[in-house]
Amino acid sequence: MFRNVMIPTMHLKQIAQPNRRTALLALAAFLSGGCASDNNFKLLGYQVGPVHDNHIRTIRVPIFKNRTYRLGLEDDLTRAVIKEIEAKTPYKVVGGGQSADTELEGIIISSGKNVINRNQLNEVREAETTVSVEIYWRDLRTGELLSQPKKKAPQLPSALDPTPVATAPDKPLLVTSTATFIPELGQSLNSSQLKSCEKLASQIVGMMENPW
Repeated sequence: MFRNVMIPTMHLKQIAQPNRRTALLALAAFLSGGCASDNNFKLLGYQVGPVHDNHIRTIRVPIFKNRTYRLGLEDDLTRAVIKEIEAKTPYKVVGGGQSADTELEGIIISSGKNVINRNQLNEVREAETTVSVEIYWRDLRTGELLSQPKKKAPQLPSALDPTPVATAPDKPLLVTSTATFIPELGQSLNSSQLKSCEKLASQIVGMMENPW
């Protein structure tokens, strides 16, 4: 009853070609609009590209200060942080006598042990260690504290109240890590604290991603 209508292949190509060109041009315009000023591509709120500040090239990491009774903990944590920076970021760690774009300082403020479980002989079956550290990551070129949340612009004194508004002091970033150990499996307090240092290093370096 109905006849099949045959459209020449050439006509189909002529119809499809302009539509294809239009779609490609629209896609190119859409993609070009997603490029940020730092050459990172952004699409629907997500960023594709480097997750670290590409204006920073070098970082200096002095040995962390230690305010606890666990001697040597500062060396373990400093080594773990440097190793993590070199493995997970594009930043180059430089020595103490060299110039750098930024500097990462840390102060170990607490190191504790907590027994979780004991056996029938009242011996430690499972315990945990906790290490807390204060972090200051500063841009040596501008003096800005990168590890602190962005401050609001200071309010200018009004004509009615000429008293200048006091700015808040720099605050450290507090990072805490907990690791468990089981003596029956050959684990010890030292091995647990080394694990805490590795976790702390991972958290600290992870927070260097944009934005802090």
